[in-house]
Parts: sequence; C-alpha cells; structure tokens
Amino acid sequence: MLSASNVRFARGDREILRGVSLALTPGELVAVIGPNGAGKSTLLQLLSGALAARGGAVTLDGAPLNRWCRQALARRRAVLSQTATLGFPFRVLDVVLLGRSPHAGRAAHRDDLQVAEAAMRETGILHLADRVYTTLSGGERQRVQLARALAQIWPASDGEGGRYLLLDEPTNNLDLAHQHAILQIGRRLAGRGTGVLAILHDPNLAALHADRIAVLKDGAILIDGLPDTVLTETTLAAAFGLAVTVRRHPTRDCPYVVPA
Repeated sequence: MLSASNVRFARGDREILRGVSLALTPGELVAVIGPNGAGKSTLLQLLSGALAARGGAVTLDGAPLNRWCRQALARRRAVLSQTATLGFPFRVLDVVLLGRSPHAGRAAHRDDLQVAEAAMRETGILHLADRVYTTLSGGERQRVQLARALAQIWPASDGEGGRYLLLDEPTNNLDLAHQHAILQIGRRLAGRGTGVLAILHDPNLAALHADRIAVLKDGAILIDGLPDTVLTETTLAAAFGLAVTVRRHPTRDCPYVVPA
C-alpha cells in the first residue's frame, strides 16, 4: 500500500495541505478531483517522494519513503507529470527505454527491450518506435511518456511487491479520444494489479474510470468514496462553488454531472 497519513505541507506562510490522509492499494484506480489550488498536485508529489511532508507520514508497505533506496522506490512507483519536456531528437524507443534506468544491472538489455516493446504495445505506440520524439503530436508524446512510466514499473516476478502509477493531470491539453485512451490504459493496469492514482479536473472522467474518488478542497479531503457516494449535487457545489445536476450516464451505470 502507498499511503499518506495526516500529511501537512506549506510553502512559506501558505498552508497547502492540512492533515490529508489517502491510501492507494494495488488493483484500484483512484481519482483525486477538486478546484484549482486545492493541493492535488502537491499531494501527488508527496506520494511520489518528490516532496517531503512537513507533518504526518508517507509510506510504502509501511516504511517511510525516505527510508527507501531511490532505485528500489523507482521500481515500485512511477510518475507521469503534467508536462514532460524533452528537446533532444531521441527515437521513441529510446525515450521509453529511459524508464528502465532503475533496473540497471538487474535485467539484460534484451529483457529491457522486451519490456519497452510491451509498454509501447500497451499504450498503442509500437508503430512509433523509430519515430523522433520531437516530431510527434501532443497526444502521441503523452502516450510515449506513459509508456516510459510503465516500462519503469513493468510487473515482474521479482517479489518486490505492488506497483503504483501516479498520473498528474494526464488529460490536460488532450482531445476527447486521447483523454479516454489514457484513462482506459490506467483502468487496464489497475485490473492487472497496479495501483493507479490520477489527478483529474473532470468529474465525469473520474466517474467513468475510477473505483474511488477523493475530493480535495482548501488542502483537505472533503470526501473519499465510491463515485455514487462522492458525486452528489451537494458535494460538488461545496467543492467547486457551482450548482450542478447529477444524472445517470445513458449507457454506463455511473453518475453524470452537468451544470444546473
């Protein structure tokens, strides 16, 4: 389990997170939604180990993240950032292989190639393997970066434990098809045992793809539970300051949110 327990974080005098607790277990997709400035990306950075909490604890399998060897931690959790900039004319295959760095000395090059190809197949970009990364569209680049993250934590029979994928607003600047494609990949990974956490803005995307939704507002968890429990007119109005109507999706058995 990857868990934040009563974590607090501040920048200067501004308190960004105030006693937030959130757990991610292997095999579930958890969406974190909330208004801009609520602290969603900060929470993800604490869970990844990129930031250190000013109070509380972040643990993986019960051990604080700062006690984990960096390479061992990198083999267990990967992050897809909001913006992944890469200006060098690398082939797509070479970008994906960067995800295998934490496995240096533990896997043969042919094994790394097989994992990279499997990750590209999973994300639907195997046909782009020899393309130059900088010539790709935004949606294609996002899927390449997702393949890199998958290659980093690709399941192996090494007994190291569950894997975790942290997606920081993965649907930003993507068209409708690519938004759903990214989250469908996350859904498949969760179905095979990876714990997936996604920071999202759209409650309807969360309703369609997440097992659980946590709503963050003003640095605190407003509610954390099943989509039907969380996505109510009262809760969403309190979180976003917007009157909404919650209906049933016409073809999927989940809530569907529209402005009132």
